[in-house]
Amino acid sequence: MNILSLFVLIPLLMLGALWAARSLNQVRGVMVVGSTILLALSVYLTIDYLALRQAGATAEMLYTASTVWYAPLNICYSVGVDGISVAMLLLSSIIVFTGTFASWQLKPMTKEYFLWFTLLSAGVYGFFISTDLFTMFMFYEVALIPMYLLIGVWGSGQKEYAAMKLTLMLMGGSAFLLIGILGIFYGAGGDTMNLLEIAQRHIPTEMQRLFFPLIFLGFGVLGALFPFHTWSPDGHASAPTAVSMLHAGVLMKLGGYGCFRVAMYLMPEGAEIWGNFFLVLTTISVVYGAFSAVVQTDLKYINAYSSVSHCGLVLFALLMMTRTSCTGAILQMLSHGLMTALFFALIGMIYGRTHTRDIRFMGGLMKIMPFLAVGYVIAGLANLGLPGLSGFVAEMTVFVGSFQNDDTFHRVCTIVATTSIVITAVYILRTVGKILFGNVQNPEHLKLTDATWDERFSVICLIACVAALGMAPFWVSDLISESVEPIISQLIK
Repeated sequence: MNILSLFVLIPLLMLGALWAARSLNQVRGVMVVGSTILLALSVYLTIDYLALRQAGATAEMLYTASTVWYAPLNICYSVGVDGISVAMLLLSSIIVFTGTFASWQLKPMTKEYFLWFTLLSAGVYGFFISTDLFTMFMFYEVALIPMYLLIGVWGSGQKEYAAMKLTLMLMGGSAFLLIGILGIFYGAGGDTMNLLEIAQRHIPTEMQRLFFPLIFLGFGVLGALFPFHTWSPDGHASAPTAVSMLHAGVLMKLGGYGCFRVAMYLMPEGAEIWGNFFLVLTTISVVYGAFSAVVQTDLKYINAYSSVSHCGLVLFALLMMTRTSCTGAILQMLSHGLMTALFFALIGMIYGRTHTRDIRFMGGLMKIMPFLAVGYVIAGLANLGLPGLSGFVAEMTVFVGSFQNDDTFHRVCTIVATTSIVITAVYILRTVGKILFGNVQNPEHLKLTDATWDERFSVICLIACVAALGMAPFWVSDLISESVEPIISQLIK
């Protein structure tokens, strides 16, 4: 069996084991064992991939395998990974692993919750390993459907509204995607759905002009592209902790990955035609998300609008179409995935104790729960791009790469997007100051306890990853840059 198929098989086995589990400890045991195996497999894959590249493997995708699934439409179960896919698989495994511990105390219906959570992770893994357009689309849908139940049943606040809004908007994006995928299929000759084979062919320019915006919008909705971002803050605010971690940390990355791997790679002329239009939208996303975060008082909404800004920066960097900016976009996906997962984990832990997410009713938490407070400060500093943490490496690479375009339009967009750094510092420092320092607002908060062992473990793992990416980014950059090359060479022919 191909090693990549294990990323789908293990979650399926976990689903069976969860179904058979009879007690809470058995459910927890299945999740810990399963998520640990997935993490170990991702680490092994990363090390082996780097070793193969150093040994001289030059193929665009490694570990490729293909099995005919539905012959009449030439649909195959095709898998393969490059450096970008490997990095995304590693990110997904880290967040599934830490999310398991972040949900340790979740009640009620713990078993059912983990069933849907595991199905969501199976969809995410399947998407990143697929090299067949239809298979990729199928896994994309598998990743979306559980979100409705996870938010609608286990969420908080206006959970039914948030779940419905998220599902409808993402399904709308899926409709665009399906039309775009069929357009690519028939434009490339109608005899293959394989990404690598289609990339070798030329889709007529008029078809690219028509179908590029559909694919980019379809994936862009998931990447919180302005003005289709409104599902994201509501979904984040209502979702349970681990779902918010996976949602912001990994699921939103499907959007950026899909835009790069499918829309821009297969339709380079379409990217050239529509690039400036979408660049304006992404620039608005970056700045609008940051400004919106400034005026929020709910911790989850602050982080949700921050995610809109940072995910906008991913699409922004991709549309700059330079080697450096696209490498920065992938680094930004990894960085944002880790620090947002850390943020949502901490917010969930603080909310579980204080029963409020409103920063106006918090204060002095540094004295009461120092571990969670210090964790929140580190997450905030990573978010505003402090050197030594992941955010600095990613954003610096994005803006340096963007400035390599020497025309006025691209330079102006870059300068406007750069202002988001200052705005981010405003809302992060304001939030940290409000909730951690000053006087305790509610006397009941003085009775609260600090993090439990499972929470500490989850937070320490994520902080270690954020610091590791910030301190030693070069191996990740090497992992990514070789895989960016074939896509960029398509764009700048």
